[in-house]
Amino acid sequence: MQLTEDARAARTSFIDRIGIYPPLVWGYVGLLLFMIGDGVESGFLSSYLVSRGLSEDRVAWIFTVYGLTVAVAAWLSGALSDLWGPRQVMGIGLLVWAVFEVAFLVFGVAPASYPLLLITYGLRGFGYPLFAFGFLVWITAATPRERLGTAVGWFWFAFTGGLPTLGSLFASAMIPNIGHYATLWSSLVLVVIGGLIASFGIREPTGKHRLAPPGEKPLSTLLSSISIAWRKPKTAIGCIVRVINTAPQFGFLVFLPLYFTKTIGFSEGQWLRLLSAIFLSNIVWNLLFGIIGDKFGWRRTVALCGGVGSAITTLLLFYTPHALGPNYPLTVLAGILYGATLAGYVPLSALMPSLAPENKGAAMSILNLGAGASVWVGPAIVGLFLPTLGVGGVMWIFAGLYLLSAVLTLFLTLPDQTTKPPLSSLEEL
Repeated sequence: MQLTEDARAARTSFIDRIGIYPPLVWGYVGLLLFMIGDGVESGFLSSYLVSRGLSEDRVAWIFTVYGLTVAVAAWLSGALSDLWGPRQVMGIGLLVWAVFEVAFLVFGVAPASYPLLLITYGLRGFGYPLFAFGFLVWITAATPRERLGTAVGWFWFAFTGGLPTLGSLFASAMIPNIGHYATLWSSLVLVVIGGLIASFGIREPTGKHRLAPPGEKPLSTLLSSISIAWRKPKTAIGCIVRVINTAPQFGFLVFLPLYFTKTIGFSEGQWLRLLSAIFLSNIVWNLLFGIIGDKFGWRRTVALCGGVGSAITTLLLFYTPHALGPNYPLTVLAGILYGATLAGYVPLSALMPSLAPENKGAAMSILNLGAGASVWVGPAIVGLFLPTLGVGGVMWIFAGLYLLSAVLTLFLTLPDQTTKPPLSSLEEL
């Protein structure tokens, strides 16, 4: 008995040392498995649907509709957690994902029905934001303030570690053995297991109940999360920057699988490993840029490392194989550099609530809205411009958007900077 208690204490101590609040540890495990399942399809679904007879622009619009529902769910996750509690919101997200994944596979994918693919995949988009961002709300509500930054960092580590990093690796291992369709079914198993681990493994009581005060009305919370955009215009700019941050990433998933396999000549397995390399780099640099941002300045890091850096590496990702042919090692290197610069936007999560210190919750809601909106904006750009401008033209559009985000970030000065002389804080650029 003593040995068991000592082992439990040692495990808790280790979890403490790495910055995870111990009562929530099973939530991180469940989130990782859930997002691995959600990310299984990310590297091959678009090319698979094209192989089933759909045109590229129709596939782009399927992803666009999906992104719209993701955006709405990301925005709602905070308000619904206030109303019902994060655990209930996570449970709803799990149920929605599972039900509409089955409908998507049975009624959409199997007969290759475009209308049903559009409907079922779009409705499934409500699932993962409610689950994942519901857990993020639980983290912010329960974790002691002195370790909150690290705890949130571990959230994003688990989130991006699953979608699409380990999800793509899982797919690359499963597809040669069981095929594309069965691999999609296997993702459902991972999601359900992860969801159940989080639902029953977390013992922390805060997230099991309504978070908002008894007298607070849900409608006022929802309205506040929208009205802050004109009450604090800098938060609206930050929302646009957040959209640009990952819009190209989600756009890439629509057309790069076909570009790298059909045009460049990589195998599907090589493409999936390339995608995993991009996001393995990204999850490592997510942690590093949190540290760099505190020392180098939040605005400076987002503008230079994120905006300018991502513009350059986006073009590298296109021109390396375009100019050199199917040179896999150099293309992987270009992908690793893109994943690193994409993480340069990490300090935006610290910058946004600081733009409205008296309305941090609303500021985070609009930041989540930007994160969700990027899921449909990227595919929409692909759907609009790929038929006329081709892959190269779309890559230049994305590079231009990254440069635009760098310029917009210059306007995200903190409230106290307007009264300080230049270069008086880390945030001066």
